[in-house]
Amino acid sequence: MKAVQVVGYHTGLQLTEIPEPTIEGPLDVIVRIGGAGVCRTDLHILEGQWEAKSGVALPYTIGHENAGWVHAVGDAVTNVAVGDKVILHPLITCGLCRACRSGDDVHCQASKFPGIDVDGGYAEYLRTTARSVVRIDDSLEPADVAALADAGLTAYHAVAKVARTTRPGDVCVVIGAGGLGHIGIQVLKAISAVTVVVIDRNPDAVDLAVKIGADHGIVADGRHIDRVLDLTGGHGAEAVVDFVGEGGATREGIAMLRRAGNYYVVGYGENIDVPTIDVISTEINFIGNLVGSYNDLQELMTLAAQGKVTLHTTTYPLANFQQALDDLDAGRVRGRAILVP
Repeated sequence: MKAVQVVGYHTGLQLTEIPEPTIEGPLDVIVRIGGAGVCRTDLHILEGQWEAKSGVALPYTIGHENAGWVHAVGDAVTNVAVGDKVILHPLITCGLCRACRSGDDVHCQASKFPGIDVDGGYAEYLRTTARSVVRIDDSLEPADVAALADAGLTAYHAVAKVARTTRPGDVCVVIGAGGLGHIGIQVLKAISAVTVVVIDRNPDAVDLAVKIGADHGIVADGRHIDRVLDLTGGHGAEAVVDFVGEGGATREGIAMLRRAGNYYVVGYGENIDVPTIDVISTEINFIGNLVGSYNDLQELMTLAAQGKVTLHTTTYPLANFQQALDDLDAGRVRGRAILVP
């Protein structure tokens, strides 16, 4: 089968022929890929940022946002059948450790992460397990929802925390209305009653944010912190969800946060630099967000089937993977780029 592989860091990906995956265990599921999301993390992988963390042996197939059709199943699989349309939770988990038994499978002690530390979905087929496949509604197509497997799941995981800790009338600032942000905005409007204020450097992204439900859209032009403070009576927002995490976003985001507010870190790339005395004197909280649980993904698929969350996508043939990566890196993708084998 055709697959796009990492052959070295600080170098380009390669499209190559490799053997198709086969059933090796009773709970294995082989999925024929219908869409694979192109994520900024893929760029970070090529930059070597994940080399030490993943420990993956090269070459390997990249791609961690995947959806498609069940192609083959192991003898013990009962939750899906050949031909079912599915989206894949990004992790392969054990189901036996304390985290898994608590429903917190994103912190599974024995997890594997296709596209990060084992072969992923920039390919025609991918092997996962029964614990990782979520059937999707007949009204949904794999290429249309693939990026919800990670970008959407991560956004849902973060903003669901906002929904649980805020009240109607509270303000949530969303930094970044790109691939993750535009999903998070829709989820916030679907499951909470917060006032959503979106900030992005790109006026087109701000326009999109308002069209999909943001209450206020602000272009980051140097005056945006003051505008948020004006909207909140000088107090700042109860929550800030930072989908950028670099280029000074964290410094600006902290300046928009009110006392006892929660700062949800999703995007990454820079350090958070804040005096500890400021943390304790205002009781602000910094909360990391890594992907999301299987249940989070099921709930997100319910919102997608109800039409409350729509993924804005640009599709590329698998062979055009480099164009997709270049477009993402240059900021030419509105929403998410999807590779279709």
